[in-house]
Amino acid sequence: MNDALQLKNVSYSYHTKFGETYALYDINLTLPQGSFISVVGPSGCGKSTLLSLIAGTIKPESGSVLIGGKPASESDSQIGYMLQHDHLFEWRSVYGNVILGLEIRKKKTSDNLHHVNALLDQYGLGDFKGSKPSELSGGMRQRAALIRTLALEPDILLLDEPFSALDYQTRLTVSDDIGTIIRQERKTAILVTHDLSEAISMGDTVYVLSKRPGHIKASIPIEFADNITPMERRSAPEFKDYFNTLWRELNENA
Repeated sequence: MNDALQLKNVSYSYHTKFGETYALYDINLTLPQGSFISVVGPSGCGKSTLLSLIAGTIKPESGSVLIGGKPASESDSQIGYMLQHDHLFEWRSVYGNVILGLEIRKKKTSDNLHHVNALLDQYGLGDFKGSKPSELSGGMRQRAALIRTLALEPDILLLDEPFSALDYQTRLTVSDDIGTIIRQERKTAILVTHDLSEAISMGDTVYVLSKRPGHIKASIPIEFADNITPMERRSAPEFKDYFNTLWRELNENA
């Protein structure tokens, strides 16, 4: 089985009339199918740029991005993207929002709609199909946004600080919900976050980027008992050790 994703010696710079800004340098990264990694690092180190390179919205200046063993431009793998805000349309119902991608891609088949309905029922939104987004809590809105993404059955999920707009208590609950859903659906996922606790509670491995130009400073495998939720990880005795290790990596030579 091919790895879901490989980045080989990837570097990227932004160019303006005022000069060149180095964003990422010599990134090497491999994601097996079904893995969930977290990426942390100081502000401006290129975390979101990394996701843009994987999504194909920008191309590396050097190095290569392989998805499913093929160059990104040739791969037929699907990439799903969750942003900081849910971007649900208030004039559409919850159901209308979650099938929007299927409509745009002309994939509104009976099988795909059945899959959407099953996801809505399974993850607590079955009774809210006709509701407007304004009638949902912040956590329910993010679940709806995730189901909209999952409806297209992506091979890789990119999560760009998807909980940062939520208050702290809601953020804990939603990250627990969404982390559990992603594992149940056996998706390959990459989470970019500034929250070290979030990175540890959700990821199988946490990658630490250096300050700009970002390169991988450390790779920390995360191991907890099988089948415990992100919230349960936070209470595990080893959680504190992982947090302290990440804190030292981020603050070394700061």
